[in-house]
Amino acid sequence: MRLIYLSPVPWASFSQRPHHFVHWYHEQTGEPVLWIDPYPTRLPSLNDFRRKPPSAGPQHIAVPPWLRLCQPPALPIEPIPGAALVLKPLWRKTFRRVAQFCAEGPSMICVAKPSELALQLLARLPDSPAVYDAMDDFPAFYQGLSRRSMARRQAQLIRRVPHLLVSSTALRDRHQAVAKRVELALNACDLQHLAPVEQLDLGPKQQVLGYVGTMGHWFDWDLVIALARANPANPVRLIGPVFTPPPGALPANIELIPERAHAEAIAAMATFSVGLIPFKLNQLTASVDPIKYYEYRALGLPVISTRFGEMALRGEAPGVWLVDEGTDLRQTALQALACPSDRTTIGQFRQDNRWADRFAATQVLAPT
Repeated sequence: MRLIYLSPVPWASFSQRPHHFVHWYHEQTGEPVLWIDPYPTRLPSLNDFRRKPPSAGPQHIAVPPWLRLCQPPALPIEPIPGAALVLKPLWRKTFRRVAQFCAEGPSMICVAKPSELALQLLARLPDSPAVYDAMDDFPAFYQGLSRRSMARRQAQLIRRVPHLLVSSTALRDRHQAVAKRVELALNACDLQHLAPVEQLDLGPKQQVLGYVGTMGHWFDWDLVIALARANPANPVRLIGPVFTPPPGALPANIELIPERAHAEAIAAMATFSVGLIPFKLNQLTASVDPIKYYEYRALGLPVISTRFGEMALRGEAPGVWLVDEGTDLRQTALQALACPSDRTTIGQFRQDNRWADRFAATQVLAPT
C-alpha cells in the first residue's frame, strides 16, 4: 500500500523521526511515498521577523526515486476562523497530486502533525487507512489563538483516525482515553550519522560538559549557570542557536558556539565527556522523549538531565543522572565524569535503539 505522509518538518532538513519512518515504510512495502512538506499552522510572531537564518546553511537532502515531494502553498492564517475558505483554493494542485497518487494504487495516510490540510485529505479519502504519529504535544508549542486552533484540530484528527502512534509515555497516557488504538513508539538514534563504535575516543578528554541543540524558552539557563559555577574547572560547551538569551552574564567557563550542520554537531558532541539535557519542567517538555538522550548514549556519553518527560522514567538507566532542585551539582558532575564507557555497552545500546525496530514493533502494517 502506498503512503501519503504529512510531515511536521521539511524533507530538506536533517534526518529525523519522519525521515526514518518513511524509509522504514518503503523498505518494508516497496511502495512509493508522497511526502507533503509542512506549512505554517500558527499566526506569525515578532520573533519570526527577528530570527536570523541558521548559520549552518540549508540542508541538501537527496530525494530518492521512490519518494515524491509535495510543497503545498499556504498563508500563515490557519488559526483564524474561516481560514479554510482561503486556504482550500491554494491547495487545489495539492489535492490533484494526492488524487493522482491514489489513483495508481491503494494508499494509506500518515499524519505527523495536525493541520487543516490533513483534515481535508482525510475527508477526501475516507476509505484510506490512516494513522497519526503524535511525536510531540503540538498545541504546547503555540500560544493564544494558535494554541486553541491546534488543540481543536488535534482532537478532530484523533477522532478521525483509527490508529495512534505516540513518542512518549506521557502522550500515551494522555490520548488513551479518547483514541481508538494507541501504540508507544519511542524515539531512537540515527546510526547513519554516528562514527563506528570502534572509532570512538573513549579515553581521557577535556572534561567538557556539553549540549547540542536549540536554546529556546524550554532551556533552563539557571540550571546551566548553576552547573557551571559548581564546576568552574570544567568547560560547559553549548552548541546551537540561541532563541531565548541567558538572564544575565555567563560564568567564564560557559562557551557559546553557533549552530552547526548536523554532521558537524554530532562530531562536536563526540568530544564531550558528559551530555547535558537541561530542560525546564513545563507542559511542552512533559511529553518529550529527547533525541539527545539517544545521541549522547550512542556515543558513550553519560547524561545529566532534568526530570522531564520520558527522562523522568530513566532515573535507574545506566549512565543517567537526574537533577532536581537542591541536587549537589558538583558531586553529580564528578560522578558522571567518572562513569566508564565501553564499546560493548555502546554497541548494545545502538542495537537496542534503532528506528526500524521502533516502527516494526507497531501494528502500522497490520491488515485493517
